[in-house]
Amino acid sequence: MSEFSIRPTIRRLSGHVIDLIAAGEVIERPAAALKELVENAIDAGATRISVALRGGGTDRIDVTDNGCGMTPAELELAVERHCTSKLQDERLVQIRTLGFRGEALPSIGASARLTITSRTSDADTAWLLRVEGGAITPPQPASGPIGTRIVVTDLFFATPARRKFLKSARVEGGHAESVMRRLALCAPHCAMRVTLDDKTLFDLPAQSPIARAASILDVTPDTLIPLDEQRGAVRLSGFACGPARTRATGSGQFILVNNRPVTDPVLRTAIRVAYRPVIERGRFPVMALHLNVPLERLDVNVHPAKTELRFADENDIKSLVIGGLGRALGHGSSGGGGIYASFAARTSRPSIAYPSRSDTALSTAPVSELRPEKPAQFVLPEAVPSSADGVRPGFAETDTVFAPAARAPLEPEALDPAFPLGASVAQVFDTYILAVAPDGDLILVDQHAAHERLMHERLRDQFATGTLRAQALLLPEVVDLPAREAEALLLRSDELSKLGLDLESFGAGSVLLRSVPALLGTKDVQSLLKDVADELVNDPALTADETDSLSNRFDAVIARMACHGSIRAGRRLKPEEMDALLRDMERTPRANTCSHGRPTWLRLTRNEIERLFGRVK
Repeated sequence: MSEFSIRPTIRRLSGHVIDLIAAGEVIERPAAALKELVENAIDAGATRISVALRGGGTDRIDVTDNGCGMTPAELELAVERHCTSKLQDERLVQIRTLGFRGEALPSIGASARLTITSRTSDADTAWLLRVEGGAITPPQPASGPIGTRIVVTDLFFATPARRKFLKSARVEGGHAESVMRRLALCAPHCAMRVTLDDKTLFDLPAQSPIARAASILDVTPDTLIPLDEQRGAVRLSGFACGPARTRATGSGQFILVNNRPVTDPVLRTAIRVAYRPVIERGRFPVMALHLNVPLERLDVNVHPAKTELRFADENDIKSLVIGGLGRALGHGSSGGGGIYASFAARTSRPSIAYPSRSDTALSTAPVSELRPEKPAQFVLPEAVPSSADGVRPGFAETDTVFAPAARAPLEPEALDPAFPLGASVAQVFDTYILAVAPDGDLILVDQHAAHERLMHERLRDQFATGTLRAQALLLPEVVDLPAREAEALLLRSDELSKLGLDLESFGAGSVLLRSVPALLGTKDVQSLLKDVADELVNDPALTADETDSLSNRFDAVIARMACHGSIRAGRRLKPEEMDALLRDMERTPRANTCSHGRPTWLRLTRNEIERLFGRVK
């Protein structure tokens, strides 16, 4: 008789097997065990946490905190499954702590050797409890300070199959460091020290939120653009770097929801859409975002690892993140804080008002026809007097390297702080504008890249203000697709129509395409539609105009038009033309990068200049 002909019977699994299964869900690698232990320490009110790892955490994880500690009875409950002090709401709605499931310590104890030493503030002694492969040794008196110390050794010794699938100690250590950086960000009030094989990865004191964000993102605070947006009961705050500071991976994106570190696809999509106009494809922005959502509008009980969640108002959340980041980036960024933000931090004025989007006056006129709202002026040094025609000796108008700008003599203090890019003083190589900012910094502007961005924004606004013109196909094209992709396109048919893509159902798995956006032309339309369909299937949260397939093609055409319509490198500019370009840059969102993601201007401070000359070390 075949073994498959025997009727299977249902039986109850043993507690030990249940614990091993749970351990496999919760503790998939050393970093996951570390995450659970440190979350418990933060939930316990710790203000100081020390972590020591060996062998990437596989050999040893040692977490010490100065939190509230546990009594002997609580120690015994802590290593039983589904015992927790944090869950007060039986409906799993009012969850305010990082942990709540009561699975971490039992899961670790089932697959490793676990030692817990803990002491409460009113106890005369600490208590020690051991768990080895699920076997519990009752608590015993021990020495120890107030707080808790947990030591995990030989992770997965009881589940050797899982241990075989671990990566090298270096890789596992990298995952552990990443986890600790995310947890350090969510608890800036808590000092944290992390060592790996006796090497200090980071040692952070209790810090302000911006100082902690700068430490974790490895940037200086003045390069961070602050965010604070509110929509109803949902608030978006945190800090973002400008488009000049990106990475090759998403490792620089830190997202907290109600102070819980998460890796949420909806939020990552929103970030990608917000940054797409200003960074090169394949690069990832750097930021630390905090999203506060009403507890009843959020489900954190999605996965045992607690890094995934569900939003009740997914589209509203995505819209808030895209809009908030877009507005922050609209204030500009060059390596970080932006044209206004970076200078506001360096001026004696308490604040500088950001120009609103509606006030932005983007010009399509040649730069020779532009005029500044208020001419900014700068005095030429008395040691190098100007001639009657405004040109300094030694720099003729025909000089192709350096052309000075004619200026009426005024003291540098006369520069208006409302114009942070300052006053132009010269043109270098007929390509770069040299200016002096109100605080004395030296500004270098790429005239072609800067005007290209101004033109790009003008064209983008024109296309965004109404329905794009569609070009009807001489012969409608039938596009054959998998059923899911065809359905995804048809569900978005109204949105696609506004973008110039008119389509209708043409039987199972096929759509009939009648028109395409005139801007894109009729070349390779089947490939375009298939790419859009693929994106919509893989990311249902996307709207049609947010897909890379459409947006990148539109942006490529707009960028090409902007490039051809902007002033060229090598063109000699008059002083008023240079000033007009600077003023336009200050009024224009995203003016610090060109259409290709490259910077449009650079700044040299006095310290940086003196360092180049060896005056300072």
